[in-house]
Amino acid sequence: MNRSFRILLIVTLALANLRSIAQQPGPAPAKTTAGSTSATASLPSEATFNEFLKKMFGWNPDLTWKVAEIKPSEAAGIAEVTIIFNTPKGQQMSRIYVTPDQKFAFTGEIVPFGADPFAGTRQDLKAASGPSKGAQDAAITIVEFGDLECPACKQAQPNINKLMEEEPKARLIFQNFPLEQLHKWALMGAKYVDCLGRQNNDVAWKFISLVYDHQDDINERNVAQKLNDYVKEAGGDPSVVATCAAQPGTEKRVRNSIALGNKVAVTSTPTFFINGRRLVGFSTNVPYDVVKQMVDYEVSNPSK
Repeated sequence: MNRSFRILLIVTLALANLRSIAQQPGPAPAKTTAGSTSATASLPSEATFNEFLKKMFGWNPDLTWKVAEIKPSEAAGIAEVTIIFNTPKGQQMSRIYVTPDQKFAFTGEIVPFGADPFAGTRQDLKAASGPSKGAQDAAITIVEFGDLECPACKQAQPNINKLMEEEPKARLIFQNFPLEQLHKWALMGAKYVDCLGRQNNDVAWKFISLVYDHQDDINERNVAQKLNDYVKEAGGDPSVVATCAAQPGTEKRVRNSIALGNKVAVTSTPTFFINGRRLVGFSTNVPYDVVKQMVDYEVSNPSK
């Protein structure tokens, strides 16, 4: 997300008295047979959320939005709402969370808690199966959820490549997470990555690098030709990969990768997981040296 827009969103919500915005109290949460509150019973309606956004951002004529999804978050009782904001600088995707009583909303990141807070995520990410770099038995694993059409993903590549060169005890896995609501050809790119990763790991990484290098040259009209060109340049067979990309099973695997990202609360790309620790903003908000310290710490203090 654009940093200035994120700041605008946070400040706007922080300054608001959300109690005064509610036109009516939220619905009473339903009770299960055991007497506990249902996580889905307190989800706000799309109509209510649109009214909320009008109160929050209606003053800005340059900002429009679409509520893309309303669902329970990973924190029990908290609703997670995905919004696509249209700004003069392009589309921005954001998450806003709503409390069970629908009296408060907040932005930010929900993080796990405990003596080993990332253990559950590490376990979930054992299902990561994309192209990889580094030894299978490396001390730590870094999983990147990426989108070939994402400018921030492109921007992060020099840093992640440098990190892998400087830390031989790390393994990197690239997981497809195409943001279809924002990027028109990202799904096709993800299918190509899936096919290449299953055929030749080295070729897959060369292809990923080439697509990022030429990202601005690709559009909806020429995407097939461009991707085929980069497959050939990377050392693959374009006809074989194109045939594979068109198979239903390929899209199913990409959807499974997206589902894995959703399970571990990926909300934007690129999102990295360093032995289960979620990292967002590598190269944009989080400096390289800070990430290197995180990785060095995990290598010296590995969690299993």
